[in-house]
Amino acid sequence: MGQYDHLELQGKEREQALNAVKEQIASWGITMPDVRPLPLHFGLGRFYEIGETEFWIANEVELGYCGKFLFVFDGQTCPYHYHKVKHETFFLLKGRLRMKVGNEERIMEEGDLLPMPPGVGHSFTGIGPALVLEVSMPSTRQDNFFEDKAIGDNGVI
Repeated sequence: MGQYDHLELQGKEREQALNAVKEQIASWGITMPDVRPLPLHFGLGRFYEIGETEFWIANEVELGYCGKFLFVFDGQTCPYHYHKVKHETFFLLKGRLRMKVGNEERIMEEGDLLPMPPGVGHSFTGIGPALVLEVSMPSTRQDNFFEDKAIGDNGVI
């Protein structure tokens, strides 16, 4: 069992969701890295409402960097959270996003960059399907603090 199994889709539901993700990305003419995608429902079981699919390119903890693609369907939301350590920069490659940063909302368009310092709460929702490149410090366990305490261990993953 992997460290994220309880947070991601399994079985036939996983297969169907990943086929839809891959079909959408292929329609954009994009080739994804040959990595195991993580279709996350964050333990809530409502993937198409609260979830995302992550494609981790690298998570080099010792070297201090991480790169991954984040895909959301239309209306799908990565839930509101913050990191105590990790600094991220988001680049919207395809689609549009409604981004909540602190108490403010903004629309991200293709080509937009958004740095996200540690301690700043954020979430994003697809306005249509969207693909984001995240370049960041390493992703580590216990540095993801979610507003919804039903996620992870009392809101901590």
